[in-house]
Parts: sequence; C-alpha cells; structure tokens
Amino acid sequence: MTRLTSKISRCRICADRFKATRTAHAPRPVAWFEETAKLRIIGQAPGMRVHETGLPFNDRSGDRLRDWMGVDRDTFYDRSLIAITPMAFCFPGYDAKGADLPPPRICARTWADAVDEFLSPRLTLVIGGYAQKHHFSGTRTSVTQTVRDWRDHLPRTIPLPHPSWRNTAWLRNNPWFEDELLPVLKTQVAEAIA
Repeated sequence: MTRLTSKISRCRICADRFKATRTAHAPRPVAWFEETAKLRIIGQAPGMRVHETGLPFNDRSGDRLRDWMGVDRDTFYDRSLIAITPMAFCFPGYDAKGADLPPPRICARTWADAVDEFLSPRLTLVIGGYAQKHHFSGTRTSVTQTVRDWRDHLPRTIPLPHPSWRNTAWLRNNPWFEDELLPVLKTQVAEAIA
C-alpha cells in the first residue's frame, strides 16, 4: 500500500455524516490504485456490497463494466494496471427511502488533487454524472450528451454512463453506445493496459 492509499484508507472525515444515514455505518474507504496504473476509472462512490467486501465494483455493475471494457476479473483487479478512484472512496449510505446518497463533496475536495498528481494513466474512464461534472470542469450537460460526445475526449479520456442495471432502459434507448462506443472502448482499454 502506498503512502497515499494508506492515508485515504484511514480517512474518517465523514464518520458523523455516515452515522446519520439510514445505514448508520462507519467509514470504510476503498483506495484501489498504484502509481503504475495505466488505466484509471473515475466513478461515483462504492455501494453497500463494496463497503462490505472492500473490493470496488464487486457487484453486477462491475460485471457490466468489465464486459464493456473487455477485461476479466483478474485484469480488472490488478492495481498495477487499473486504478479505481471514485468521487468518494466510501459508501455514502442510503437515504430514508433506501436510495444511494450522493458522494460527499468533501471527499473529492480532500483527495482528488492528490490522486490526480499521483497517477499518470494512458486512459481514463469517467463514469456517471458526478464524476463527469467534476472531471470535465463542472459541465452542465447531461450524462447522455457527455457520453454521446465521447469522440471529443479521445484519446486520453472516455466518458461512460454508470453500468448499473438500473440503466438498462438507457442502453436500449441509446443503441449507438453499444454499436459505436463499446468497440472503441475495448480497443482503447486493451491498448492502454498492454
């Protein structure tokens, strides 16, 4: 574990915030990266299963993301190849209705610059609205529009929708994603981690 990942793993700045959620859980930051990573995934925040297992994208969303990328689990979890750096390193909890809370902004304000300076990937995947708003300088466009404009961000960055199974209707309504973007994504990922 690097000094930076160790510091992130010990972070407790959201302890009071998490105690006040429906889950009343303690922070468990999941810092999954090494300086040698050739590909970086910037997502939203870990879910409950990731919180419980300490393994990022260890759920159906991760299965879909790995399929989109064309990589197996062993490759995906090789920290020397792939860095996973969400907007918040901890599971934010559920609201009163059982929905995921958004990633606390204090996490990105505290850690994003240090992680940006630490990593020099060949390719970065920016997943979902929270990550896209942050990474693309406060963009106000929708996830659909940002992802539709994926060619504008090549060759170093590719925006993606969240791979959640809740987005199955989005995928059906946007067939260009699978037809046009996914073949390029798989090629770019393979080249980045080669």
